[in-house]
Amino acid sequence: MTATGYGVGVRRSVGHAVDQAAGVVLPAAVWAKVCLSLKGELGDDTFGSWLGQAVVRQTGAGQLVLVTPTGIARDWVRRNAWRRTVDLWGQLDPLGRGLDLKSRVEFDAMAPAPEALTAIAPVSTGSVSSGSAPSAATPVSALPTSGVSEAALIASTADKGDVDLARAAGLQERFRFDTFVPGPANEFAYAVARRVAAWSDGHFNPVVFHGPYGFGKTHLLNAIAWEAMRVAPHRKVIYLTAERFLTSFVRAMMERSGPAFKEELRTADLLLIDDVHFIAGKQSSQEELFHTLAALTQDGRRVVFTTDRAPGDLAEMDGRLRSHLQAGLVCGIEPADRTLRLGILERKLGQLGRQQGNTALVARPEVLQFLADRFTDSVRELEGALNTLVARTGDKVANLGLDEAQAILRPHLRGGEKRITVDDIQKATAEHYGMKQTDLISERRNRAIARPRQAAMWLAKQLTTRSLPDIGRRFGGRDHTTVLHAVRRIEELKAADPVLTHDLETLTRKLRG
Repeated sequence: MTATGYGVGVRRSVGHAVDQAAGVVLPAAVWAKVCLSLKGELGDDTFGSWLGQAVVRQTGAGQLVLVTPTGIARDWVRRNAWRRTVDLWGQLDPLGRGLDLKSRVEFDAMAPAPEALTAIAPVSTGSVSSGSAPSAATPVSALPTSGVSEAALIASTADKGDVDLARAAGLQERFRFDTFVPGPANEFAYAVARRVAAWSDGHFNPVVFHGPYGFGKTHLLNAIAWEAMRVAPHRKVIYLTAERFLTSFVRAMMERSGPAFKEELRTADLLLIDDVHFIAGKQSSQEELFHTLAALTQDGRRVVFTTDRAPGDLAEMDGRLRSHLQAGLVCGIEPADRTLRLGILERKLGQLGRQQGNTALVARPEVLQFLADRFTDSVRELEGALNTLVARTGDKVANLGLDEAQAILRPHLRGGEKRITVDDIQKATAEHYGMKQTDLISERRNRAIARPRQAAMWLAKQLTTRSLPDIGRRFGGRDHTTVLHAVRRIEELKAADPVLTHDLETLTRKLRG
């Protein structure tokens, strides 16, 4: 899906922000005004947690969609703020356009749209004030700087070294090095990012971070930009999502400001582009990015990209561009292991505590372990689950038991996920350990069978809604105390047995498809 969400911030009132080329009111301007009202009604913290990262995007059929970063955020908005959001949208949109609500995964699963689409910008919450309409919705073509590309505006803010204006580039304040949790899965990428941000000599060019959605690529790219501007405020740092690059390029071509667009990008000291795979298959944009990359690397300027796959796996990308991406330093980011996920949760609790005016928030170890074991594929989903628990319980999260936490999160987990049964778990476990499914429900107690059986019971407790007695019945009519003992035993062993931990994570990913 061609996502048309990008943001630039300028300190001026924009009114309806009319698209000069199309002669229509930009949905971005409407969304910015809706956000201003919602932020006042919900409060800064609540708005930032649930709507701060939402963007309005447009499908190929012209349908406007409010896209949340996670399914949990979507569900919260639908329950608590959607009716008010729709009311405000209807009041503020003079064209009476409809607005749908989807998570990012749902939106990305829809069919791709054409390359050239109307740009729609999310509000930058950091620059919203009560005195004027938020300017994050203003596209370059609606500003007095007619003929100047969006990239030029971004570069000019970086030149000033102004932290507030730096938000105009779409950077997120919370994504800095001091909020990034390094671990075995990402420590090499973290070290490389630190080196780039420090403007160290002997760097590789370009640097490409790759990994699936939610692995921390965007966090690292934002952190590099913030630190690079702090270390060398006189240097030109440009941060763009691939969507913004695409939209800015198309707009520059339409407005015949292509030379200015190219000049601004190619004079950057550091160019960072997130989700470059988004450009794959869009020939003219790929060609422009290829020439920009070639020009920058030849001049010794620094380039950092992120993709969802290793460059060599981007089969739909232009061969020349793919070759240039492979010529630098390619850093893969692996899924966060259990220890890293627990560290992320603890760091997030500290941040949430500071936001609420507390020195720290704490949660019971079994609750954190449940979150770390349940949300293994995406750090964003992991943090979103913790946000949900804290939003429901506040500083009483310390008293929240495991059953209560599971009950709070269960409605959010059922919607878009594959339904996993105890039978599925038994089959996958038996196959993984090279045994028969009947062994797991038999009376045999030798360790070669007892330990996989305990692992399967633990997985059944984590991945299904079955009660302990029900799980016991499906494992050969065992008592619920046997299941409870198995769950507790696996929890104890995981802390000291990395092989068992790896087995459980492998089985969890396999079962979730």
